[in-house]
Parts: sequence; structure tokens; C-alpha cells
Amino acid sequence: MKTNDLAELVALAAIWGASFLFMRLGASEFGPVALAAVRVAGAALVLMPLLHWRGQMGELRRHWRAIFVVGVTNSALPFLFFSYAALAISAGLSSIFNASAPLWGALVAWCWLHERPTLPRTLGLAIGFAGVVGLAWEKASFKPGGSGWAIVACLAAALCYGFSANYTKKRLQGVAPMAVAAGSQLAAALLLALPALWWWPAALPSAHAWAMVALLALLCTGLAYLLYFRLIAHVGAANAIAVTFLIPAFAVLWGWLFLAEALTPAMAIGCAVILLGTALATGVLAPRRLTPAAKAR
Repeated sequence: MKTNDLAELVALAAIWGASFLFMRLGASEFGPVALAAVRVAGAALVLMPLLHWRGQMGELRRHWRAIFVVGVTNSALPFLFFSYAALAISAGLSSIFNASAPLWGALVAWCWLHERPTLPRTLGLAIGFAGVVGLAWEKASFKPGGSGWAIVACLAAALCYGFSANYTKKRLQGVAPMAVAAGSQLAAALLLALPALWWWPAALPSAHAWAMVALLALLCTGLAYLLYFRLIAHVGAANAIAVTFLIPAFAVLWGWLFLAEALTPAMAIGCAVILLGTALATGVLAPRRLTPAAKAR
């Protein structure tokens, strides 16, 4: 990977890590539904003109049904779930559960697409989900004011991401990535428009809250998608997915710097176990295969 590509990968991880901070800062005033709606609407306003400028609107018209499904499962629902979770748990903890998305993707591929994983990847699934269960068990409380439902929301969001990745692979193979990115944000905005009007906050959100949501929409969604698809084009999807391993570090860092959030030993251990399982399940960390010449030594 070239130095420029590595710099973009780190920048993308820092931006997506910051999204958990911005959700934490904006959710209390906007509420989960309005926050998610404004986020995807702002991203659509950034990406749709770029799609038109690239002359790829035809791709969106031809595949709008499948792109709508991606908009629901990759944007509308997970953004709503994470916005809800931001009301109760730290940015760092949300990002750690988000890191389990590739595990859910591998599990969905196994159950739905019948992509039987290798032994190391099966071991990775077991390790990763053990980390998820252990961390959730340690942190979840379903008593009034507890974090149980927030953790469930994070895991539901990660499952949505896992499903969406497989659905995109199955239904949108070969479709221009920008058409999927822009169209999915537009679909999510249309889906959330009426619920957002219904649950719009009674008190006008402050300028600070609007600034957080603007950064969430324009920086963490619009610009982040452009960086992500640029990385896929330059280094391939298998290398671009490495961003998953960096996001929790930045989310914890931003939470510590700006919200005085602490990284507990349980969070650190749970994160390490989840990322180890993810690395094995996605093939990022795989045993080296010995060549015949090497075996003969």
C-alpha cells in the first residue's frame, strides 16, 4: 500500500471514528430519528450532484429497487440504531460493537449465500462473537437507565451492515459504487423523512447540535463515502476493510479528548478479542500456506 493510500485509510478511520462522537453530541437534542434523517439527507445533498456530474444517474434508475434495500439496511436502520445507542453508551463502546459488522457479514454469507468458511474463519467467528457476548454481558443492564437496549441497538446495526454487504455483493455486483452510495443515502432520506417530521424535537436544537449533525452528514457520511470508494479503487476491497480495525481506536481517542470518556479494561479486552476474531473471519489474518518446497525442508 502506497503512503498516500495509507494516509487516506487512517484519515477515513479518524473520520468514521468521529461519527460516534458527533452522534453522542447531537442525539440528546435531535433525538435518534431526526438525527439519522438529517444525516442521510445531508449526505444525499453532497453525493447526488456528484453522481449526476459523473453521468451515472442511469445506474441509479436501473437498479433503484436493490439500491433502496441497501439504503434501508446500510444507512437508515443502522444510523437510527447507533443514534439511539448514543443516548446511553459511550462513543468508544458503540464503535467497538460496530467493529463486529464483518463478523455478522461472514455469518450472513454462511447462512444465506452458503459460503462455507474455512476452519480459521470459523474459529474467527467463534472468537469474535465470544468477545461480543463477553463485552455485552459485562456492560448490559436492562434496568431503568441501563445500557442493555443501547447495546442491542448497536448489535442490530452491525447485523444490518453485515446483511447489506452480502446483499450488495449478490444484487449489485458491477454497479457503479457512486450510484450505490448516493442512491442509498437518497433512499434512506426518503424513508426517514416522515418519521423525522413526526419525531422532530419540540425545542429547536442549538447551533452546536446543528454543527455536530452537519459534520456527521457532510464529513462522516458524504466525504467518507468518497474516500472509501477511492480506497477500494486504489487498493482493493480486501485492503480497504482494514479501516474496521482502526475506527475503535479513533472513537475511543475522540471520546477521551472531548467527552472525558474512559477506556475500561473490559472494553480494551473485548475490543481486542472482537478484532482478533474479525481478522480471522475476514481472512485478514490467515495462516501461511507452505509451498511444496518449504514442506520438504
